[in-house]
Formats: sequence, structure tokens, C-alpha cells
Amino acid sequence: MKQPASSFAQALRTARKARGVAQEEFDTVSSRTYVSALERGIKQPTIAKVDALAGVLGLHPLTLFALSYGARQSPGDVRRLLDRVEREVEELLRSGVERGAH
Repeated sequence: MKQPASSFAQALRTARKARGVAQEEFDTVSSRTYVSALERGIKQPTIAKVDALAGVLGLHPLTLFALSYGARQSPGDVRRLLDRVEREVEELLRSGVERGAH
């Protein structure tokens, strides 16, 4: 079976441990059981849930996404990923402005 391009489970676990946050500390946004299921890859969070989890960790949600797509990569690979995202966002914003989108 092909591995997914991202590993949110590993990213969440890595960020939580690096920040010294216990699973129980997410109790204002989720149950310990749900956080455990996320970290084991059994469940996948919604964007709203990623935002809430990142808030508990004191991180921007994009940090969790970047870590999930770059967890097995070198810092240079993560930098290239972030450069790509920046270029794509700028391109989309320019395209939207050129078409009069707001």
C-alpha cells in the first residue's frame, strides 16, 4: 500500500512532544482519546480541528501542515516546500486580483 504524502499523525506527535504538552492538555478542544487516535493515524482532523490543536500548542496551523508534509525530510527540503507554498499563494493572489476577485 502506498504511503500518504503527509503524515499528520507524526507531525502532531512530534510537535506535542517538542512543546512538552500532554494529550490531556487538549481537553479544551478535544478528548485525549481523539488526540490519541489522531497521533496513531486512525482519524484525520478537519481544518477547524487543526486550527484548535495548533492553538493549544502555540503554533500556526500551517506549521503542523508543513511538518506533516516534511516530517521525513531535511530542513532544506522543508525550506523548498515553504518556498513552493509561498510562490503558489502569491500566484493565486495575483490571479485573483487580475480577475477582480476579492
